[in-house]
Amino acid sequence: MRPKNGRKRKVPSALSLAAAIAVPLALTSFIIFNFGAGKRYRTLPNKPFWFAPLWLIHLASFGSTFLMCLATCLVWLVGGFNADSDALPLYISQVALSIVWDPLVLVIGSARVGFVFCVVHFGTLVACHRRFEKLIPSAKDLVTPCLLWSGFLTVLTYKLIDQL
Repeated sequence: MRPKNGRKRKVPSALSLAAAIAVPLALTSFIIFNFGAGKRYRTLPNKPFWFAPLWLIHLASFGSTFLMCLATCLVWLVGGFNADSDALPLYISQVALSIVWDPLVLVIGSARVGFVFCVVHFGTLVACHRRFEKLIPSAKDLVTPCLLWSGFLTVLTYKLIDQL
């Protein structure tokens, strides 16, 4: 199958697709294991019931990263990063912003700065959602739970501003 411009489309290798999944998951795992202790978060007095335990926060963050990796692979397989010049930088920005929350909020305790990062991360995910939807609708569906998780973390971080 040839695209409209007449050139053959280059299909990514299995190794590069595996790396596209492994690198973000490895970064997320590294951040969780090295910065995810969250002593301040665990010892918060009068936590509301909806403040998730750290193990759930880390599991959901890892799951969100995994879903974004799958969505990215779908976009990559259809040649979407060549067709849409904004898709790859948005995805890379999203990965970078997603790994910042643990050290920033749980270790440093800077919920104000963490909230700004969460808002930017949410906006980046919205942009990824829109770009991926144009390229392959099923990739958009994988990004939707990531948007929900990012929204939850944004609200949680906002509520932590006065407590950390």
